[in-house]
Amino acid sequence: MFKNTKESVAVFGGSFDPPHIGHKKVVSEALNVLKINIVIVVPTFLNPFKTGSYFNTEQRLKMTKEMFEEFSDVKVSDFEINEGNPTPTAKSLAYFQEEYEVKYLIIGADNLASIDKWYNFTSINEQITWVVATRRGYEVDTSKLRACKILEIDADISSTQIRNNIVKDRP
Repeated sequence: MFKNTKESVAVFGGSFDPPHIGHKKVVSEALNVLKINIVIVVPTFLNPFKTGSYFNTEQRLKMTKEMFEEFSDVKVSDFEINEGNPTPTAKSLAYFQEEYEVKYLIIGADNLASIDKWYNFTSINEQITWVVATRRGYEVDTSKLRACKILEIDADISSTQIRNNIVKDRP
């Protein structure tokens, strides 16, 4: 029997350098409050606004898959990593829309200040509802977004903090 409708999804992209409990809380909360079938987690090959990453692509993909393996309604996609270069969110969105009904794009509040600098921001903004995960120390100014929902996330952790602790712990 064929499906008549596409599964509805939220896409959560990021460097995941490394993935951490805050990312897990974002996904868990999204599954609880959004009317979706799946969250697609998409580690980047390289964030277009960064020049490198601490962990290589294979390590980040493996750690991200391990973090979310207990969730039956989460898929970790290697799409952007397989692209082999920084992939604009607009391209990933178009790719996932071929198979799914992408209703939401999940971002951290730290992305809001420069969101309008994203490639094809206006087109993305017209197509989806943004889901903004709160993050301590970042203002939640959603004035640039056409439609949005806020995920209140209480996680005092960041990938940067983890990387800094790894560097400090090295002999």
